[in-house]
Amino acid sequence: MLKKKRNTCFYLTIVAVFGALMYFIIKDGGSRQEHEIVTSVQTPSNLGEGFGFFGHQLMEQIRSPFGILLLQIMVILTCCRIFSTLFKSLRQPTVIGEILAGIVLGPSILGHWFPGVSTFLFPLESLRNIELLSQFGLILFMFAIGMELDFSQVLKSLKKATFISHISIIFPFFLGVLMAYFVYDQYADKTTPFVSFSLFIGISMSITAFPVLARIIQEKGLTKTHLGTITLASAANGDLTAWCLLAVVISIAQAGSILSAVFNISFSVLYLFFMFFIARPFMRMVGQLYHNEEVIDKKLVAFIFLILISSSLLTEILGLHALFGAFLAGVIMPADIKFRQIMSEKVEAISLSLFLPLFFVSTGLKTEIGLLNTPDLWLLCGGFILIAIVGKFGGATLSARLVGETWKDSLYIGALMNTRGLMELVVLSIGYKMNILPPPIFVMLVLMTLVTTFMTTPLIMFIRSVFNVREKISERRTARYPEASFKILLSFGRANSGQVMLDVAHQMFSKINKKMEITALHFTVGSETNPLQRDSFEMVSFKPILKEAEKLQINIVPRYEISDNVSEAIAEIVNTEGFDFLLVGSGITWSNLPNDIAANQYRGAALRRFLQTEKWFLPTELLKDKTRMFIEQSHCPVGVFVNRDFVKASKIILVLDSEADLFLLPYAQTLLQSTLGSIHIVCRSPEYAQMEKPLGQFLKMVYSATLLPEEDISGVLLANYDFMLISYVAWNDVSENRKEALQLMPSTLILSVKGHE
Repeated sequence: MLKKKRNTCFYLTIVAVFGALMYFIIKDGGSRQEHEIVTSVQTPSNLGEGFGFFGHQLMEQIRSPFGILLLQIMVILTCCRIFSTLFKSLRQPTVIGEILAGIVLGPSILGHWFPGVSTFLFPLESLRNIELLSQFGLILFMFAIGMELDFSQVLKSLKKATFISHISIIFPFFLGVLMAYFVYDQYADKTTPFVSFSLFIGISMSITAFPVLARIIQEKGLTKTHLGTITLASAANGDLTAWCLLAVVISIAQAGSILSAVFNISFSVLYLFFMFFIARPFMRMVGQLYHNEEVIDKKLVAFIFLILISSSLLTEILGLHALFGAFLAGVIMPADIKFRQIMSEKVEAISLSLFLPLFFVSTGLKTEIGLLNTPDLWLLCGGFILIAIVGKFGGATLSARLVGETWKDSLYIGALMNTRGLMELVVLSIGYKMNILPPPIFVMLVLMTLVTTFMTTPLIMFIRSVFNVREKISERRTARYPEASFKILLSFGRANSGQVMLDVAHQMFSKINKKMEITALHFTVGSETNPLQRDSFEMVSFKPILKEAEKLQINIVPRYEISDNVSEAIAEIVNTEGFDFLLVGSGITWSNLPNDIAANQYRGAALRRFLQTEKWFLPTELLKDKTRMFIEQSHCPVGVFVNRDFVKASKIILVLDSEADLFLLPYAQTLLQSTLGSIHIVCRSPEYAQMEKPLGQFLKMVYSATLLPEEDISGVLLANYDFMLISYVAWNDVSENRKEALQLMPSTLILSVKGHE
């Protein structure tokens, strides 16, 4: 304490002494000034004028080029986040919300209804800065997309994937060129050659958004199924083909004719040869040397970025556009999944979170829906949308059927390949920038992008409902356990909680007279998860529970899923795949881990301070959110497990609130057969007379059971046990009326069975 006081005194002395010295130096230096300095701004004479002067300076700083850019970025990110969250709640790709956010901030909405605000936020001279930043962000994004392109997926089903992808490109491409033939005279700029206009319309009809498609497949749990594999392979093949085709189209468009583009295309072929046969083998060697975070240092990252920028510059010089070079730079990266994952993490987060929203708004600022001001223009817009859907959806569906896929899988492939998303906007922005696509056509194609991307998820759900069949992944699991008759779905969040819940399931059900099948389910929240990270997340999440399963000598089926709405996804899996029991964790609300306790205390203190309530993190909170949805929507019994340092259920307390809670007795008996422990039954019900007979039969069968009728719950009582069984209805009553007692509760399983709530 004395040392701290001495240090404080020394600090204050130093500050005072040197502050005083600087004051005298500045004062003396000011007296040497010979002439009065005249400023353009009048010095304020009072606080009122001072505040006005401060406000004037504030507005000047905001209106500066850098200030307005920062303000624009803040508004853009906020708006994009709001819209993407809204569309994520509708089970739609977030890209739709971000595109709409751009349109809202553009002349169609903000510029039309609030022109003053639009002019202040997006002055014409500032738009160039947003466009440059968005283009740089697109380069990073296309590099990440190139790394996500897995050639092993393409090679798995090369013949089928090539056939499906190329037919699903050429069919809409032809229809697009045909559409361009009829609209060129009336809508195209006369300075634009027909060949450039028609080729750009054709390529805009042919694009598939590989990133959106990959994330939809992840969210639907199709990644490791035949359908997911063939669709990803087709999309990857189509992506590579479409971007090469786009490079050719850009070369022709910039040269003016096919003959003039011969040299552009020739040098482009040499560039491709260099990238695939010289640069790619070299990068494969680099990947063998640098495959983990320990050895991937700043020098290597700088070298990778040098390759990215060089490739982008070269394709820009050749007239192929910098984005194509960025995409190919990602494609030639080492195939080692760890290397790609590490590099993708360094690039994708900043490009997706910061730069891409700028691109969406930059596109939105060019999209003026008011340009479609006649019925003929809206009819033409509908024609573009119809041609795009018929071409892509129809072409992909028919080609998949021709190579032997079932009608169900063919329709799925068609629906997935029809999504366009961000990739389509990239193509459209290139065409707009090159003055090939006039503003009205550009607006129509942006709307086509929105419609075809938005319809993907509803169309998949419609196809599933029409065929009314289970996913193939479920069929494989059923075949793996042909004799299984008691199926448990164990859904866990944190990796370490999975092994504890497996112990609970094993102790609860291992002694029943039926063969037991356990499916361990783990979700990653957010369908935007990079596909390269899937295997890494899956390995980390399932390592503890697989180790515990090996220790217990039981077989479990690990199942990894990705979804934006985990609660709905779990309920859907339980109900459609015929599980007999759902075991879920309660989350951090009642965890007694130090970090969780600190988090709960912080959140509780904040809510009590600002909302003047103490109910948020009391026992009643446990079943008021997603857990309640499991119980109400699941068709099978549900167990919600509260982990309080669970090891073994050796001293059990069973709480009975009414005659309806007697369904807990078989569960208690099964648990005792496994653990050979003892059980104390607390009967809080006034209906004890009606329960006496079944309780008596239970006590005869279970010699280690004791009964105390009409005893209430207390903290002293609960502290004597290591496991509690209680019904959902009883829990709600106890948590409302005996909050203090539950502070000392042991690990608890809250059970709900349909018909007993």
